[in-house]
Amino acid sequence: LRNRVILLTGAAGSIGSELARQIAPFGPARLILLDQSESDLYFVHLELAEAHPRLELVPVICDITNQTGLAQVCAQHCPEYVIHAAAYKHVPLMETNVLEAVRNNVLGTLLVATNAVRYGAAKLLLVSTDKAIRPSSVMGATKRVAERIIFGLPNLHRTGTDFRAVRFGNVLASQGSVI
Repeated sequence: LRNRVILLTGAAGSIGSELARQIAPFGPARLILLDQSESDLYFVHLELAEAHPRLELVPVICDITNQTGLAQVCAQHCPEYVIHAAAYKHVPLMETNVLEAVRNNVLGTLLVATNAVRYGAAKLLLVSTDKAIRPSSVMGATKRVAERIIFGLPNLHRTGTDFRAVRFGNVLASQGSVI
């Protein structure tokens, strides 16, 4: 991670912000914090700027399904590593908001992946869920499709971008976790 330009989507969420806290001490050349939540992003940026005053932090308010905005960020910063943590994760809400789950978790992942390839990212890491293993919910199914996108689309794999995924289970103290 040292001296790399890193784009972190979902940087203001509980998992994304913790990833930012873990990445910052490694000394990336630039850490782009992308999220659609203005207030949460503001506070994560403040916290990291105070803890790591020499780190170049770039807070960007952008929805991952905003193709134009996402492309502008990638064109401007040319991230070497993309860590894609942005997603809707609340199972009951996704059951009643299916189209939003698909728009964000599936289309958003496709846009993040295609922009990573288009702008020459060396690596993309998808933060997925254990619920993608044998999906029994809309959220799990959308994350399973997101995994299939990054591992299965031939046009993504004719490039030099290395695609990976990590599955998280229930993360205690994260937003919406169930104890």
